[in-house]
Formats: sequence, C-alpha cells, structure tokens
Amino acid sequence: MSVIDILTRVDSICKKYDKYDVDKQKDLNVSGDDAFARLYAAVDADIDAALQKAEAASKEKNRASAVAINAEIRRTKARLLEEVPKLQRLAVKKVRGLSIEELTARNDLALALPDRIEAIPDGTAAAPKQTGGWVASASRTEIKFNSDGQFDSEYFQHTEESSQFRQEYEMRKMKQDQGLEVISEGLDTLKSMAHDMNEEMDRQVPLMDEIDTKVDKATSDLKNTNVRLKDTVNQLRSSRNFCLDIILLCIILGIAAYLYNVLKK
Repeated sequence: MSVIDILTRVDSICKKYDKYDVDKQKDLNVSGDDAFARLYAAVDADIDAALQKAEAASKEKNRASAVAINAEIRRTKARLLEEVPKLQRLAVKKVRGLSIEELTARNDLALALPDRIEAIPDGTAAAPKQTGGWVASASRTEIKFNSDGQFDSEYFQHTEESSQFRQEYEMRKMKQDQGLEVISEGLDTLKSMAHDMNEEMDRQVPLMDEIDTKVDKATSDLKNTNVRLKDTVNQLRSSRNFCLDIILLCIILGIAAYLYNVLKK
C-alpha cells in the first residue's frame, strides 16, 4: 500500500467522523434546523477533499494508483452533481431569520457549484465551458449530460487505463481466491484425517483395555504358580531327588513357555 493510498483512506475516515466534531461544525456555521447549510457544508468539504486528492494524483508516480485516485474523484464528482438540484431547491426555500440578500447569496452559491465541481481535475481532458442545455465532452463526444448534473449511462464507461487496472485487479483477486481454495481443501483434508485418527483411537481403546486385563491376569497366575512350585520344591528337594529337581525345572520352563505363548497372542 502506497503513501497516497494511506492518506486517501485516512482522509475518508476523518471525513466520515467530521459530523461528530463540534468545533468544526461551529466553524462551518451548520445550523441544526438549516438543511441548506448542512448540505452545502458537506458538499463544500467533499469538493476540498476531491481537490486534495487531485493534487495527490498529479504527484503520484505509480500509474495504477493515479488511475485509481482519478476514478474515485470522478465518482465523487458524479455524486456531488446529484446533490446540486437538491441544493438549488433548498436555496430558494425561505428560512426564518434570513434576509432576502442572504437568500440571493445562497442561490448564487448553489448555481456556482456545478462549475466548481466540474473544475476538479480527474485525469480526463477538460470540456469546453457552456451555460446550459446538453454539452458534449471534449475527449469523449458520445458522453452527454444536461445542465442539472444528471448523467446518462455512457458516462460511467471505463477508459483504457481504468480497464487495464480493473483487469489486473480481477486477475490478482482470482489468483488469491484460487490460493484460498487450495488452503481450504488442505484444511478439509487435515480435518478428515484427524477425524479418522480419532475414530481409530476410539476403536483401539477397548482392545488395549483387554490386553491390560490379560496381562494382569497372567501376572497373577504366574505369581501363584511360582509360590506353589516353590512350596513343592521345598517339600520334595533332597540329595536323593536330584532327578525330581530336573523334572520340576522342566515343568517350570514349560509353564513359562505356555505363559509366553498366551501373552504373545
């Protein structure tokens, strides 16, 4: 994001919350019950902001950023021109406390607004100034608008630069969407794998419990058998019964082999 983009966004945010600035509203003499004063102050602030953006666009070295700023200025001009008829109607409306001279001055201000708005640089060639009726643009003769600021649908057609910028924006947005789709598919795959692993662990828990039970039982049986064999050996062991010791040893080894096979299963 360039410095111009940051300044533009900060300006738009500040302008959005200007209505909560009491000191600024007092400086603008915006009366709570005067619709013309409120609307004219807002339009005048928008014109000043558009002029600042136009100056920033003229100094911008990045062509794409300049095109984007000029496009925003053109949208702002179109929106302001739509407010002019409403201001002109409010200018002739009588307000308590205003003299005839003040009403006349208001009407002059409202009539001068279209020229002020059209004078804002927006990156297009300036049209010759005319005073009413239908006028044609110098750079695009097929674009026409009437004196009250109402534009036809052809006014909003894209220029070559804006079309290129729009195509680049759409291409980058498409690539970003594709990358997000790949990430989403990867996350779905990981989620499925984690779910399968959880199910497999749930199936293995009863088997592990059963193995622990068998091991505990086999250990207990082995201890009891060792105790009984020890008692028997102590009773039968003598110098004359060496063969019996060998036989008992073989029995013990056989029992141990049997237990080993049981545990191995």
